[in-house]
Amino acid sequence: MLYLLASCIALLIGPLFYRYFSSGSGLQKGLDGFIFVSLGGLVLIHILPELLEHGGLLAIVFVVLGLWGPTASERLFHRYSEITHNLTLSLGIGGLLLHTITDGGAMVLAQQDGNSSLLALGVILHRLPVGLAIWWLLKPQVGTRWASLVLTAMMLLTGVGYFAGEQLLSQLSLDNTVYLQAFVTGSILHVVLHQPHGQHDADKQGQYEYQAGIGSLLGIGLLMALLLMDSGGHEHAHHDHSTEQLMSWLMTIAPVLLLSYAVATLRFKFGLTPQDSSLFRRWFQRLAGPEALVITVLLLGPWLALCQLLVVFILSAYLSHNRVEITDPHTKLPSHALRFGFAHLVDRSAPWILLSLVLVNLIGHPSVPLSNPMLQVIVLLLVFLPMRFCNLGAAVLALALAYSGWSPVAIMLPLIAAPVLNIAQLKLMTWAQRGILLTIISVALVAALRLPMWFSLITLPETLNLVALLMLSGLFAASLLRLGPRKFLRRLMLVKPAPHGHGHSHGHHAHEHPHSHHVTPASAQEQQARADKHSHH
Repeated sequence: MLYLLASCIALLIGPLFYRYFSSGSGLQKGLDGFIFVSLGGLVLIHILPELLEHGGLLAIVFVVLGLWGPTASERLFHRYSEITHNLTLSLGIGGLLLHTITDGGAMVLAQQDGNSSLLALGVILHRLPVGLAIWWLLKPQVGTRWASLVLTAMMLLTGVGYFAGEQLLSQLSLDNTVYLQAFVTGSILHVVLHQPHGQHDADKQGQYEYQAGIGSLLGIGLLMALLLMDSGGHEHAHHDHSTEQLMSWLMTIAPVLLLSYAVATLRFKFGLTPQDSSLFRRWFQRLAGPEALVITVLLLGPWLALCQLLVVFILSAYLSHNRVEITDPHTKLPSHALRFGFAHLVDRSAPWILLSLVLVNLIGHPSVPLSNPMLQVIVLLLVFLPMRFCNLGAAVLALALAYSGWSPVAIMLPLIAAPVLNIAQLKLMTWAQRGILLTIISVALVAALRLPMWFSLITLPETLNLVALLMLSGLFAASLLRLGPRKFLRRLMLVKPAPHGHGHSHGHHAHEHPHSHHVTPASAQEQQARADKHSHH
């Protein structure tokens, strides 16, 4: 009974925090950062692996439908976009209400002999961002009365789940409702990403991004506490594996990533910069760095690194010979080499590195049937086309795929093609150029089949890995503080949504292309290239 009471109090803390935070724009941005990271992270790291385990690959399709369906319908039916948004909001809230019944049941399970009380503590803690999110989403749109009604319903349904026993829970189990929950999960992500309200017009200069960064760091702290507690429960042993796998990857990658940033610092100091006068050298930097080669050499072996270097040279020569301009160029470079390597490059690569790890943690899941090499390549192409991967993110993606037991072809594809195989970049080429590019990549992938299997050149002591991970976390946290969570993740989205007139239109800046705000064209060619690209969106 104590658990039930604590879970209801956790829900009510949300409105109290909201009342305090809504007094100033800076605090509002902090609250936005907290909800954006804690609720979004909860979905990506905690809920999606569970949905995959019960529903397989089809569950991801329903998540994508829930996430992109509202955006697509808003574009198709501009006049009814507000109705669409409200419907999505209602669906997301309905899903959270359904989930509260299972929360009540989970607390009953936690009280049984042999189960960990940490499971109940995890349920109670994850209701803090949920209560905040409910108030954050509903109060500005429908008022205090309706928001209070939803919170009351959540508390009542938690009681229903707590007292109804296992009979009701078996009907609402994840196996029976997995696709509905997957669709609702996508809807929640849509609402969180599209920031449905708030005084964001007052922050056009980004003066409150620091507060948003602080909020997001608090959200990460809560998320880590939840995951550590969740791994203690017997009922969630698969989460333990999922979290352990992510931590293991991070521990291995951290020291090598720090070395990569140091290599980037050195090459900048010696004059190899993203604003180099030679298009060949600019393309080489886009495709390999050369800091990305450090990850390949040390963690995937010299043979793969040699193949990557050779193919990147050929691609750089081909693209520069045809005067193909680079999308999203570096236009504002710091003057100091250290700031370039450990701040500027961290800002550009950190979102891709985190995305790569979370993505492979999902698609490398045992319940996702992706053992066929051709199917693996198709899935990767579907990931690359709407995005513009950076070379460090691509190297980490290849490494995570290798750890997940994917084929040599799938491991090689990100190393040579991820930064160039995207819609925005391909639009700047003729059909013939695209054809030759794909031919070069295909030949390289066939050649990769003859390479020795990947292997790691270094194995560092656990203590050193942990110190490196703490240093890397500090760099990523500093990037979050500089940019705020939405700007931090904005690099991942190339597609610019159509503007619409209802209450959450200003939230769409989270999806705009990174250089749509602050880039000054470096040349007339680049300006024309960008104009051509945006005209297609």
